[in-house]
Amino acid sequence: MRDLFDEVAGKSPLDPNEAVRRTSRAQLPKRFYKNASVAESEGGGFAVRLDDRPVKTPSRNALAAPDAALAEAIAAEWQAQGETIDPSTMPLTRLANSVIDGVTGRIEAVTDDIAKYFGSDLLCYRAAHPEELIAREAEHWDPVLYWAAEAFGAHFILAQGIVHAAQPETARAAARAALPADPWLLGALHVVTTITGSALLALALAHGRLDADQVWAAAHVDEDWNIEQWGLDEEVAARRAAKQAEFAAAAQVIAALGSRRS
Repeated sequence: MRDLFDEVAGKSPLDPNEAVRRTSRAQLPKRFYKNASVAESEGGGFAVRLDDRPVKTPSRNALAAPDAALAEAIAAEWQAQGETIDPSTMPLTRLANSVIDGVTGRIEAVTDDIAKYFGSDLLCYRAAHPEELIAREAEHWDPVLYWAAEAFGAHFILAQGIVHAAQPETARAAARAALPADPWLLGALHVVTTITGSALLALALAHGRLDADQVWAAAHVDEDWNIEQWGLDEEVAARRAAKQAEFAAAAQVIAALGSRRS
């Protein structure tokens, strides 16, 4: 068990895109178990088991979740595997590995990594033209900025194009303070942030201001506009589908553990 995700998907990377890239380059191992199940862990939480044997993360921690339904969903990914084990079809398992091995014990560092996005958040950089795209961005993004200002006192500055706009330190600090301290929620928010390019959208999802579909739509306003104008080729569609699977897994964790927000 130790080397499975080391060799196939890397050592629990926080970057979901890198996990997918590594998986596509690796030879997939054969399935070696019949049944995946969940059992209460002595240390608390719910552990995933294969043929009643414990599963370990790449860093040899127990693969377990703090919520029974979440652990069952992880076990379902293992149960759904065919003759080979394909980690690219197991986004919840990869996220769990990342949280257990890479977030727990590193809350401050991961929080800092998310908070960097407040300095160059997607929602603060607007198109200069055409008018319809400008209006779409405003429709999806302005409510989140107004909410951040009202809820946390985080007032961000808007800019057009790609010219960097320095954000007030007070805004960045206020938004950072609203991030959760729970490692599972924080790990899920890290995935949402890196996929969307917006820590503000991740924050809105964590606090229930937007649901997962609204966040995905808001993060892809510009991309969807370009697709409408020029179409969508197969390669771009495949990358988007892979990212959406990672996003959905993170959103599932946030929905399951929302009561743990802090």
